[in-house]
Amino acid sequence: MTTTEQWQTFELILSGPSTGNPFTETTLFAIFENANKKIKIRGFYDGEGVYKVRFMPNRIGEWHYVTQSNVTALDKTEGDFTVSAATADNHGPVVVSNRTSFAYADGTPYAPVGTTAYAWAVQDEATQQQTLNTLRANNFNKIRMTVFPKYYDYNTKEPQQYPYVGDMPQSTHPFTNDDWAVKQEDIRFDFSRFNPQYFQHLEQRIKDLDALGIQADLILFHPYDHWALPGWVSTLTIYICNIS
Repeated sequence: MTTTEQWQTFELILSGPSTGNPFTETTLFAIFENANKKIKIRGFYDGEGVYKVRFMPNRIGEWHYVTQSNVTALDKTEGDFTVSAATADNHGPVVVSNRTSFAYADGTPYAPVGTTAYAWAVQDEATQQQTLNTLRANNFNKIRMTVFPKYYDYNTKEPQQYPYVGDMPQSTHPFTNDDWAVKQEDIRFDFSRFNPQYFQHLEQRIKDLDALGIQADLILFHPYDHWALPGWVSTLTIYICNIS
């Protein structure tokens, strides 16, 4: 039986259809149960016919899961796994403590000392590694960063890849505020299809931060856009993300 540490990630990987548009045509959920506790988690398509459901268990003990899907190959898959006690520096996610403070889930106090590097995860690999090395040499335990690319003064490089399938015309002139006014005819993204590799890369960068004991303060929506991406995000979501 698989064993997962408390507050770590249990990942269920399934094979399913890759034809059509799996992002819009396939639904996948998993119900996780421990004693009298049930949690329903939405799964997602991760490309190449791979579907995943991720779950962070907060209870020690035996867990059971069963999937629900409109695709037979993904429906009614079930199994069991064991959740063991957290070890070492695994204190769980950051939560509000006593209304005015922060703490980890196990009660360990958390005092955020943060920095901002909005679009570091979409820069070239050398810059990303330089950022991690700089963070490793300092005492920050939180970093504000964006999910989507950012286009602004001193940060006008096109990202290595885009969050959706497709592309956009690239600007070759210095930044001006007019760059934020995207013409409809220049939008060449299919907003019904994510680019799984983009988000796989983002997830790896968050794991790199977690290995350094740094919380990722993720900004989903921002106005510094050159690709018409904010128009497809309905709300502003800022939250502290912790892998372990």
